[in-house]
Amino acid sequence: MVIAPKNFRDEELITPKEVFESAGFNVMIAGVSKTKAVGAGSTAVIPDVAIKDAKAEDYDAVVFIGGPGAKEHLWDNKDAHALAKGGAKAKALGSICLAGVVLARSGVLKGREATVFESEETIKEFESAGAEYVKKPVVVSGNIITANGPEAAKAFGAKIVDIVNK
Repeated sequence: MVIAPKNFRDEELITPKEVFESAGFNVMIAGVSKTKAVGAGSTAVIPDVAIKDAKAEDYDAVVFIGGPGAKEHLWDNKDAHALAKGGAKAKALGSICLAGVVLARSGVLKGREATVFESEETIKEFESAGAEYVKKPVVVSGNIITANGPEAAKAFGAKIVDIVNK
């Protein structure tokens, strides 16, 4: 699971993480660095690995977490883009909320249906990347699972578990 160093959306991390762990997954957190990250709701997390050191092939799934920090710290992060590209070859690649733009900018959503936190800016980002925005809480396109925000966090996590366990 990939988070911004600050202002990630707490429940978008916590809820899918609980779903993954209840399914028996070993969950690793990747951050811009290995220093403490703090969510918008004050959840503090110390990442297990820096994004630049994370190798997608070591994981069954790569999941990007949203929130305002995703825009500030991940949208333009070349290491995050590289991890997303690698994650597209994993069993599952996911993004929730504003983190969908990371996938779009990495190129992995080109020609695919996907969802994101709905705003004029995010929809333009999807269009620029050749992604087809779908106004649904969770969208599955092959092995890529996207969700539009915190209300979809549990269903998002469950869908990733389903895809990984296929």
